[in-house]
Amino acid sequence: MPMVSTSPPDLEPTLLALGMRKPEDDDGDEEEEAPSFLSTNNCGHFLGISMDKLTAKYNGEGKHGNDVGAVQGNRPAPSRRLCYYFEMTVCDRGQKGVISIGFSDQNFKTSRQPGWEPNSYGYHGDDGKLYYGPKSNENLNVTFTTNDTVGAGINYLAQELFFTKNSKLVGKKSKDVKVPLYPTIGLHSPNEKVSVNFGQNPFVFDVEALIQEEREKRQAEVENVPLPLSVSHSIVRAYLLHYGYQETLEAFDDACGGTFPSVVGLKDNGVKPVQENYALHERNALRRLAREGDVDGVFSKLREWYPEILEDGRSAISFLLHCQKFIELVKAGSLEAAVTYARAELVNFFGNLLFQSLLQDCLALLAYEKPAESPVCYLLKVRQREAVADAVNAVILAMNPNSSGPSPQSTLEKLLRQLTCSQREVRATNGDQGEVFRLHKVLQGSKDGGW
Repeated sequence: MPMVSTSPPDLEPTLLALGMRKPEDDDGDEEEEAPSFLSTNNCGHFLGISMDKLTAKYNGEGKHGNDVGAVQGNRPAPSRRLCYYFEMTVCDRGQKGVISIGFSDQNFKTSRQPGWEPNSYGYHGDDGKLYYGPKSNENLNVTFTTNDTVGAGINYLAQELFFTKNSKLVGKKSKDVKVPLYPTIGLHSPNEKVSVNFGQNPFVFDVEALIQEEREKRQAEVENVPLPLSVSHSIVRAYLLHYGYQETLEAFDDACGGTFPSVVGLKDNGVKPVQENYALHERNALRRLAREGDVDGVFSKLREWYPEILEDGRSAISFLLHCQKFIELVKAGSLEAAVTYARAELVNFFGNLLFQSLLQDCLALLAYEKPAESPVCYLLKVRQREAVADAVNAVILAMNPNSSGPSPQSTLEKLLRQLTCSQREVRATNGDQGEVFRLHKVLQGSKDGGW
């Protein structure tokens, strides 16, 4: 039997995280409120805004540079997505057609056209130019007038703005401004009139096709990254080793027939050999017991093989196992036995704030006539047993005298953590704008998020 040492105290957060697997939290998944109308609170003096706040008309004379009637949307463009887009239809070009569409920050002067001021961008109909700051512009060579529909969007993935006319893309500009930007329009000659579409009606430009194109472009870049032929085999084998799936590992190796080299000799971070075959037989047996819901069997084997683990009766691993025993009793319909067990064992963990969330969910099972249909039904599923098995596996791996750290992780987990960290860093460099990386959506094969 492998030599063991006392479980490191700083492993508790890892054990608790493993044992408290609720259904995925959708952090960042809540829908951002998008602009839905023109803001009369930030509107040029020369504009008349309709009752529905979706149409604007210029009522001034437009004789001076500061006689512009500009107006922003009521909210900034949502930033936790790949792309934001809105459109404007020119109902009447007025005398000169000095109409513009674009984006600006919250400090924008509504007496100026978008694109004339710092932190603003504007596509102008009279000269077909794209303006992006004082004395900065480029010629798109595409003007617009009455009955034309033009659009402006932000591609957060590519960090650029794009502009359209009558369903066609007419220009792009790198997005140098990291602060929130408001959709903005500007009018500057008598009788100019426009209506704005913030998504309440179908867009003329197929923005969904642009989003799909960006996703495919990004995926193609990912798929073109070269990897060793055996890397998938090595990662799968390391995972099976790490979590103690001994029979599956043996079947996997048998099926491969020695086609690929063993992962056991691979270097871990280039420092020490991987030691995930430590106590493989014991970890496999404990996992099988946990998966079968035999918590008493887990306790028995731990006391026989690793008594040090249960010496502290109030440790995280003891708590998780006692919780699972309670859950199994509820699952079997033995409610009186569950109450008796809670009074004898779970009561010892009352008052410990680290344990309160899972403890409350466990006890809540007693409040429902049909626990399997309750908000805490996740506790009754097989994945909760797997979570407890993972926690037991982790505490044993941490006792490996050759372990490189107190919180061992599989190669696959390290890769996923690195991926998550890299994606967060990329987003941070873009001013925290763009799609929020959601690992669970990537793993579930979601088309609409994660990367």
